[in-house]
Amino acid sequence: MKQLTIPVQPAYDALLGEGLLAQAGALTAGAVGGRHVLIVTDDGVAPLYLEAARTSYAAAGFTVETFVFPHGESNKSLQTVEAVLLAADRAGITRTGLFAALGGGLVGDLTGLSASLYLRGIDFVQIPTTLLAMVDASVGGKTAVNLSSGKNLCGAFYQPRLVICDPAVLRTLSPELFAEGMAEVIKTGAICDEGLLSRIAYGDNLTGIIADCIRIKGEIVSQDEHDHGLRQLLNLGHTFGHALEKLNGYRIYHGEGVAVGMLIAAWAAEQHGLCEYGVYDELKAMLSMQHLPVTTPFTAGKVAENAMNDKKRRGDSLTLVLPSARGKSVLHPIRATELADFIACCDGTVTGL
Repeated sequence: MKQLTIPVQPAYDALLGEGLLAQAGALTAGAVGGRHVLIVTDDGVAPLYLEAARTSYAAAGFTVETFVFPHGESNKSLQTVEAVLLAADRAGITRTGLFAALGGGLVGDLTGLSASLYLRGIDFVQIPTTLLAMVDASVGGKTAVNLSSGKNLCGAFYQPRLVICDPAVLRTLSPELFAEGMAEVIKTGAICDEGLLSRIAYGDNLTGIIADCIRIKGEIVSQDEHDHGLRQLLNLGHTFGHALEKLNGYRIYHGEGVAVGMLIAAWAAEQHGLCEYGVYDELKAMLSMQHLPVTTPFTAGKVAENAMNDKKRRGDSLTLVLPSARGKSVLHPIRATELADFIACCDGTVTGL
């Protein structure tokens, strides 16, 4: 088992190892004081792993409640948050109880936000079951749900008490969901780790790659927990990716949006002389190898228009994350009114095909 400490205040551990799902109850008992847990999951994960999680918590002396909601982006909403809170209240969970998020990034986001609100904040743990959630969403304390106007516009910074990653569960992922996670893995390397990009290209051990991603994110979050500066680098591809998700009616995977979003950022940066040539080509090749999309039929103008409500916008400006060299990205403030012109060069290459 690998143990990586996320050095925020208070610090918590991310544990990584085969078979940890069966130990989730005992591991949680070592991290929190309460023994009343509400396991929150969706109807895609529940048939696969809910019984194993329930058994593990019961064996560790927990009183176990469960809440299962329909999968899908349309249920990442305040209505589902309210349903979680009401289920916790009906179960009699008090301030010493906790929530356990069993699922992908959507489940983790929704559960974390619910935990931050219930009784003004109770403990929660993350048990990610997708690659994307293991390498990104479960670590760092960003929790959110969508509003009708955009993605993740209602949320809070609320750190878990523990993250439990069992790579064995990834064997049940569909190829599309695995590829979605690889988009975030590639993003992590493109931000700040040239060596990680090489290890991905050479097909190194997946558990080691997951550990590297968790370590990198933990280091960044510890320096900027609330996303005022350095942590914004983790949004590479996300401003454009979220816009693409919205344009597609949330019928594409988050990682698919991020993949194309990274390429929009890379191509625009190269064309404006802000990035070394060759970065776009390498990212495109790596994303293609994972069977991720590398183009979108939507024009740059449409992408820019739908990026205007991005949660990272401050007044009339946006801070873009742009690759500048292999394994290096930078923050690039831009006026919102200039965004369409900045990415117009992507039409015919990444956008507007």
